[in-house]
Amino acid sequence: MRTLWTYLKPYRHFAALALLLAGVGQVLTLIDPIIFGHLVDHYARNPGHRPERELLEGVARLLLLAVAVAVAASLARALQEYFTRLVVQRFGRDLFNDGLRQTLRLEYEAFGDQSSGATLAVLQKVRTDTERFLGSFVGVLFSSLVGVGFLIWYAVTKHWALVPVFFVGVLVLGGLTGMLSRRVKTVQRAINRETARTAGVITESLRNIELIKSLGLTFAEIRRMRELTQRIYELEMDKVRRVRALSFLQGSTLTLLRQSILFTLLWLIFRRVLSVGELISMQFISVAILNPLQELGNVIVSYREVEGALRGFDELMRKPVEKNPESPVEIGPLERLRFEAVVFRHEGAGQNAIDGITFEATAGDTVAFVGPSGSGKSTLVKLLVGLYRPAEGEIYFNDTPTETIRFNPLRRQLGFVTQDTHLFAGSIRDNLLFVRPEASDDELREALHRAACDGLLARSERGLDTPIGEGGLKLSGGEKQRISIARALVRKPRLLIFDEATSALDSITEEEITATVRGISAQKERITVLIAHRLSTVLHASTIFVLERGRIVETGTHAALVEQRGLYYAMWRQQIGERKG
Repeated sequence: MRTLWTYLKPYRHFAALALLLAGVGQVLTLIDPIIFGHLVDHYARNPGHRPERELLEGVARLLLLAVAVAVAASLARALQEYFTRLVVQRFGRDLFNDGLRQTLRLEYEAFGDQSSGATLAVLQKVRTDTERFLGSFVGVLFSSLVGVGFLIWYAVTKHWALVPVFFVGVLVLGGLTGMLSRRVKTVQRAINRETARTAGVITESLRNIELIKSLGLTFAEIRRMRELTQRIYELEMDKVRRVRALSFLQGSTLTLLRQSILFTLLWLIFRRVLSVGELISMQFISVAILNPLQELGNVIVSYREVEGALRGFDELMRKPVEKNPESPVEIGPLERLRFEAVVFRHEGAGQNAIDGITFEATAGDTVAFVGPSGSGKSTLVKLLVGLYRPAEGEIYFNDTPTETIRFNPLRRQLGFVTQDTHLFAGSIRDNLLFVRPEASDDELREALHRAACDGLLARSERGLDTPIGEGGLKLSGGEKQRISIARALVRKPRLLIFDEATSALDSITEEEITATVRGISAQKERITVLIAHRLSTVLHASTIFVLERGRIVETGTHAALVEQRGLYYAMWRQQIGERKG
């Protein structure tokens, strides 16, 4: 629970004020039964046989005092609730923001081992569980403890015999609470694991809804979800059975304690130690304190829930994040790029994905990497943008090794068009401004024009404000890719990377995009890197590198590689044959 205190510490003054107000409100609330008992002993019974006028004046004064105490108690509770909610909301905000920040800063490899839905479930659960626990702690547990202390103090001032009753009662309650807490802890851990897993599976299912529906797997997926939710249901019911059984024992103990207090009070009255008014006061105070303690079981469950949620949060916060050098070097505008004997192997793999790659490119160059599936093209791109780090060798930007560079400033000089299109819910404008918020409408339209999106804009009356839906569901595959290309061009990058960027386009649009890329290359202003399976998209490249099993096996222009009659020539002949066919 150290994490809980860490995030509460900045707001400890507000938290202390909330606890103080809760205590004041509870004490003021418990003063009312004492006033009532005083009314009974000194006025209702009229032991001094005072005249009616004096009795009415005394009663009026006490009733006014009771009203003032009640108003003060109400005000204290209102302020306590306000400051409690202030602390809880700020605490939850900071916790959630730090969790999101940590998630986005994780090393790229970590995302292959986790589901985005599971991560979101962890963050949402830790926020809701901690907020609920803090609210119940202040409103129920702390207030009840203050009330018990007040009751014991009041009892001590009346007779010592009341003290053992409270002591034994609190001891029994503490033992039952500890038993409840231990039994719930194990079940709650299992519930947290299953809930996170289910959230991840649901997220993946919704993300792949097109595939599920297309293959007629809707009801099979529904059955799979039911099995997961049934497991959570069984665990929750197990927890409920344990909590309710022990809550029954807890409630029975509180009832026995309440009756024991009443018996002791009556015994003290019979011995003329207490008055009737004092008995009534003590009984009212006991009821006001002991009734909320029946919610102690729910507070303990809430505590165990937040303990499990914080454990998941701590695991997330301990995962390694991308590290920056202690003394980073500013490289300025990117002009040169060089790989020098770079080696990379995926964790658990039997061979290198990239094995001794060496090449260089300068502003104005267009270099292409081609090869069969599994040759290392996509891994090369991830090394290029810093998602992977070399196991051996080095990558240089402007002759500066990556180990001395902060990657985020460098990445802001990149334009990246991926094989799998990633668009966001919103309009065309929103997606383009995502990479460059200050871009003007003219710059957006120019980028769309160069990405062959004129037809797309012409079909909509709303132009740049055309909504495209989450993930671009209202666009065809080719239109999504064109928007993605336009988004890269809006940034005016120093390094422009096309990773199978035309794979989803028809041949006519492919030629248009290829012409756009060729025009960009002709400007000689930036480095352009093409990763392609279709060789027709890289014919204009100044240098083509042919990859096989992570190694560069051939290098040259298109014409030179065809003349070599090696792997590139075989791939070219195959694709030409496919087109003729």
